[in-house]
Amino acid sequence: MKDILNDKATLRSQLMNSRSHTGSDRRVAASRALRDALLALPEMAAAATVAAYVPVGSEPGGRDLAEDLAAGSTRRVLLPVLLPDNDLDWALYEGPASLVPAGRGLREPIGPRLGVDGVRTADVLVVPGLAVDRRGLRLGRGGGSYDRALARVPASAVTVVLLYDDEVLDRVPAEPHDVPVDIAVTPAAVYRFTR
Repeated sequence: MKDILNDKATLRSQLMNSRSHTGSDRRVAASRALRDALLALPEMAAAATVAAYVPVGSEPGGRDLAEDLAAGSTRRVLLPVLLPDNDLDWALYEGPASLVPAGRGLREPIGPRLGVDGVRTADVLVVPGLAVDRRGLRLGRGGGSYDRALARVPASAVTVVLLYDDEVLDRVPAEPHDVPVDIAVTPAAVYRFTR
C-alpha cells in the first residue's frame, strides 16, 4: 500500500507541474472544447440534475463551467462545499453571484446546503481529476473528497472527469476504495469505460 501511495504522490506532482506550465491560451481553448464536448454528451441532454465543480487555477473546465452547464437549460446544477474533514456538502448553483471565495482558493455556492447525500440526486456527476487510465480509474489530488462523492451517486448516474489530452494514461496507481468513472472528456476526445 505504501508503494501505491508513493506512486500516486509522484504522479500527482508530475501532472500538477505539467499543468502549471500550461499557457493561458491553451487553457482557454481547452475549456471551450471541453464545454462543447461535455454539453454534446447525450447523458447531459437527458440530465435533470448535474453535480459539478468550480475549476480553480489550471483545472480543466474553465472558470465558467457551472454557468455553461446551467445556461439555456432547466437542469439543476449542484456545486460542492468543502467540509473540514474534506468531505463535500452540496448546494444549488444560482448564477455567478451565488459563488463566493472560500478556503484553498475555491469558490463555493452560498445557497442552502443539501448535505453530503445531496449528490445522490445527480443524473450526471462531473468531477475534477489529474489523470484517468484505460480502466476509468481516476487520480485526484489526494484529499478523497470526490472518491466519497463517487461512492454516493446511484449506479444509474453517469460520472465524468474533465482532463487535458495528455492526462489519459495506460494505468494510474489505484487503491481498493478508488471508484472508476464512466467517461473522460478531453479537448480532443471522449473516452467511455465499462464497469
